[in-house]
Amino acid sequence: MDNSFFAYLQQLELMAFFSAYPLVYAIMNVIFGHSKKEIVRKFPSLLPYAYALVGLLFLGLQLKNFYPDYSVEHIKAEIQQPLLYIWALLSILFFIPALAKKPVFSLLHSFVFFFFLLRDIFSPLFTTASDKNILRNEMKVYTDSLLLNLGAFAFIILLFFLFTLYKKRTNSQASN
Repeated sequence: MDNSFFAYLQQLELMAFFSAYPLVYAIMNVIFGHSKKEIVRKFPSLLPYAYALVGLLFLGLQLKNFYPDYSVEHIKAEIQQPLLYIWALLSILFFIPALAKKPVFSLLHSFVFFFFLLRDIFSPLFTTASDKNILRNEMKVYTDSLLLNLGAFAFIILLFFLFTLYKKRTNSQASN
């Protein structure tokens, strides 16, 4: 098999983690952005942390895939698109509060992966050779990405509530 098949598989893997983030970003800003409750209005600001969590999960998968040989030569041989992998791993930087304060940066970061889906949706308009199986595969991957990103966001919200509750308890105990 040639490397284009493996490059396509790795592209699908990247899309499975990062491509649905723009949709999650838009939905969460519409749902929670204009809420009357102050705590609920903070939810969209937690989106970069969910994106960073997805990046951390991606890193975990890659470490699992490279096991037991973590040598540079093995990693170079396995990765077909190193710039995309590096770009994907940069998503972990959104755990840094200075970057997380601007959620739009995480949105811009994710557009690279969303582009692959858009390219394959619109490519039949410009070429005669189109494969419906490619689009079908990518829509399945996109659905999985949507579920993963929503799950990561729900987990971050849960951590936010637990941290807020802990902070309130320690503040009330300190004042007594």
